Amino acid sequence: QVQLVESGGGLVQPGGSLRLSCATSGFTLRNYIIGWFRQAPGKEREGVSCIVINDSGSERGGGSYMAGSVKGRFTISRDAKNTVFLQMDSLQPEDTGIYYCGLIRTGCPTSASEVQDWGQGTRVTVSS
Repeated sequence: QVQLVESGGGLVQPGGSLRLSCATSGFTLRNYIIGWFRQAPGKEREGVSCIVINDSGSERGGGSYMAGSVKGRFTISRDAKNTVFLQMDSLQPEDTGIYYCGLIRTGCPTSASEVQDWGQGTRVTVSS
């Protein structure tokens, strides 16, 4: 059973930083994609970033994507335990929302409607 567990959200002032984590387990796919999505109040869930993980367990040969609205401020990475991180710097009030990670079987990037497996989400609030 696919399990995705997000953590690291919280309240931060504008200009601050947070590091989100997505711990993955319960699947043995050799090639897959982990995506970060966010949903602001009253808005649809949107893609933020994704990372391609190949069957060697390394990012090598894969790739990553960052949405234009966060490019230069957010960084996606992973570790050997298949935990995927989203480092968020220079946070702005418009980054506020619930951040979800999802297991993607189609492509990077993709729309939220293509994601079948989600974590429970972690709330990020950027406010002074």
